[in-house]
Amino acid sequence: QVQLVETGGGLVQAGGSLRLSCTASGRTLSQYHMGWFRQGPGKEREFVAAIARSESSTRYVDSVKGRFTVSRDNAKNTAYLQMNSLNPEDTAVYYCAANAGLLPVTSRLEHYGYWGQGTQVTVSS
Repeated sequence: QVQLVETGGGLVQAGGSLRLSCTASGRTLSQYHMGWFRQGPGKEREFVAAIARSESSTRYVDSVKGRFTVSRDNAKNTAYLQMNSLNPEDTAVYYCAANAGLLPVTSRLEHYGYWGQGTQVTVSS
């Protein structure tokens, strides 16, 4: 099975940028559609973005469209989430997840069978 590790979180001022990375081991990333989720303080985990294993399609939650970009480099076994124009509402623990199923850019948590440990993103005002 695949193991996922997120890096790149941190503290940033409003309007700033961060790039999260999700590196896979155990299996090649190209076998999985990838998703990014986040869980803010006192909130449920929510979908942020997803990318198909072939990079043929992407999907975003409305609140990040135009600000976040999901990408992947299968040769490096790594997926990315570029986050620009961050605001305090983006503060959360961000998780990457792998989906071995048939739906390439699903937003449903239950479709992702493998999860990283999460990385904290804090946006100060």
